[in-house]
Amino acid sequence: MFSNKDLRNMIVPLFMEQFLVMLVGIIDTFVVSYVGEAAVSGVSLVNSFNTIFIYLFTALASGGAVVISQYLGSKDQNNTVKSSSQLLMFSTLFSIVLGILVLIFSQSLLSFLFGKVETSVMDACMTYLKISAYSYPALAIYNAGAAMYRSMTKTSTTMYLSIVSNIINVIGNMIGVFVLHAGVAGVAYPSLIARAFSAIVITILLFNKKYEAHYVKEWLFKFDFSLLKKMLNIAIPNGIENGIFQLVKVALSSVVAMFGTYQIAANGVAQSIWSLAALVGSAMGPVFITVVGQCMGASDIDQADYYFKKLMKITLVLSIAWNAFILAITPVFMNFYVLSDKTKELIIILVAIHNIFNTVAFPFSGPLSNGLRATGDVKYTMIVSIASTVGGRLVFSLIFAIYFNMGVIGIALAMCLDWSIRGIIFFLRYKSHKWTQFKVI
Repeated sequence: MFSNKDLRNMIVPLFMEQFLVMLVGIIDTFVVSYVGEAAVSGVSLVNSFNTIFIYLFTALASGGAVVISQYLGSKDQNNTVKSSSQLLMFSTLFSIVLGILVLIFSQSLLSFLFGKVETSVMDACMTYLKISAYSYPALAIYNAGAAMYRSMTKTSTTMYLSIVSNIINVIGNMIGVFVLHAGVAGVAYPSLIARAFSAIVITILLFNKKYEAHYVKEWLFKFDFSLLKKMLNIAIPNGIENGIFQLVKVALSSVVAMFGTYQIAANGVAQSIWSLAALVGSAMGPVFITVVGQCMGASDIDQADYYFKKLMKITLVLSIAWNAFILAITPVFMNFYVLSDKTKELIIILVAIHNIFNTVAFPFSGPLSNGLRATGDVKYTMIVSIASTVGGRLVFSLIFAIYFNMGVIGIALAMCLDWSIRGIIFFLRYKSHKWTQFKVI
């Protein structure tokens, strides 16, 4: 169903798009470092909280992508269009409600999560969170549209859109911090503007009826509960899984806040580099959903199995090369950060730990699990992921970081343990072929 050229045309634009997103995250942290370590710490803590909602929007978009991909595979044009419109409608409503709730309870949330940080760090947190909350609807709307383009294997469109929006973001950061001297707000507002731009443009494009999956006004203002149920059957377990995963990360951010400003700053910068190193896994996840989803929609189990194997080989080869490259250039990155030598040394150690396990464990923990979800095998992946996140990452983070006094290094090791546990279990699940028994549409 998919030639090597088809796969390359999906993977390369997704890789470039994710690269730009991650690179801008690093540039944000780099620019904020000129404001001070308190600002770096505040932005990194709020980003860990914001990621809860980003994951929820991604889970919803992924649920829509699985359903849309399967309808595309079965050549059901009517339900493809209806499910696309329902995805946009529900994503918009859901994100607006979440944004309002975060704005109302922002002070209480931050005090509960990060109450022990210094006053300057808390001020930076409050500023960044409030501005970020305004961008939630734009982020959800863009994710819905991007999921549709990926389902249609038209990933170059989202790549070009990402290029423009990230240019807007980077230029805005430079102006906000170095010209307007707006501090944390100087990097928060450009992100809001860039996300709004992306959401508006991708929505306009997807009203074009030449696409197999497009929006129609008729289904933007009413509910089709049967279609929403299909999407939510995928999205809710995925959202619960990702939500708990990120809640654990936020809880661990509270633990990190106990270790002092230099460890908070090192952890924040390291996470931005981790995101860049994890680029292959981030890019390959949507490919698994599209390819496996369309094969399952066409009721072709043999093809689905073939592409599981092929995509895993591609993921492993790319992961090895990319993680080695990022680890090699991390010391060069450190020359551009206005941070203490002690902080820079800790960052390099954290990146080395992450990249080793991101190469050998994460491909099985992340992209492979997306393939399983695309078949409809969502409850099993949810249960395994939650158990591994809580029993592996959370518990062993506390043991390593506090009991053995390893600080943020202990938290990084527990994260890698979590990946390893999940990777082994998901690989065994794939080999069992129980995923062939599920139906989405």
